[in-house]
Amino acid sequence: MPELPEVEVVRRGLGRWVSGRTVAAAEVLHPRAVRRHTGGPADFAGRLAGRTMAAPERRGKYMWIPLDSGDALLAHLGMSGQLLVGEPDREAERHLRVRVTFTGHAAPPEPPVPSEPARPPGPPGPSGPSGEGGGDGFDLRFVDQRTFGHLLIADLVPGVAGTPVPEPVAHIAADPLEDAFDDEAFYRAVRRRRTGVKRALLDQSLISGVGNIYADEALWRAALHWARPTETLTRAEVTRVLAGVREVMLAALAVGGTSFDSLYVNVNGESGYFDRSLDAYGRRDEPCRRCGTPIRRDVFMNRSSYSCPKCQPRPRRARY
Repeated sequence: MPELPEVEVVRRGLGRWVSGRTVAAAEVLHPRAVRRHTGGPADFAGRLAGRTMAAPERRGKYMWIPLDSGDALLAHLGMSGQLLVGEPDREAERHLRVRVTFTGHAAPPEPPVPSEPARPPGPPGPSGPSGEGGGDGFDLRFVDQRTFGHLLIADLVPGVAGTPVPEPVAHIAADPLEDAFDDEAFYRAVRRRRTGVKRALLDQSLISGVGNIYADEALWRAALHWARPTETLTRAEVTRVLAGVREVMLAALAVGGTSFDSLYVNVNGESGYFDRSLDAYGRRDEPCRRCGTPIRRDVFMNRSSYSCPKCQPRPRRARY
């Protein structure tokens, strides 16, 4: 599932395309994609038509685009959701679920990060392959192979950090890259929770945006086992965990996020490269980059958890 860095890559890309643009029309091609919109597909499409979009925003794994009607288009990518932009007359993607068409000139794609590896050419933008010139229209497409993601239009309400957020996101904690995130409050909450430290990192009511991949990476950097009881964590250890979370997320953002397959892409259909820099996740039996001990894989919440048996020793009393 896309985590904070992957969603942030999409948010940044969308900002160049949709900010200040007016929706000409919206079309729902698969009702499941808007299943959480209470008014149904026709209401969803009707409420988007004619609306002007502001700059996209994000909290954790949720992203939304404020509308001039005072509400917002909320998106959750689920396991395989993609938000792609391009020429409206290009071939329809196999798993296209929703299409939003805009009028007016579109911005070219963002230039690649200089330090990242060369990427293969992506799909042409609305103004041609070079991204230069003046195309008169473009569209935003929600493509979702597994249809676990969703779109909806929601009212904006005060969030837990005080800033306006869509109503379904109101209970989600601030993410570690937000100014609103309170390190001390997180420490106190974690100590009260009495669970394993990885479960705490995945709890979106404590800290948003951290998923399986970046939890493993952060705990490797902090040299803590994923089953370490939270009530035994010191303030210094929690500080190390949060530092690891921020470091790994910023490093992933710098190269476009983590893409293990063609499902995780930016708005131009391009993959990220952070999977080449992972220190723990997915590296079963490969040598730890700190000490050389083979990385261990454990079953965790019907998923996997990766750690170094030497650098991250299992606690005598573990919480799962």
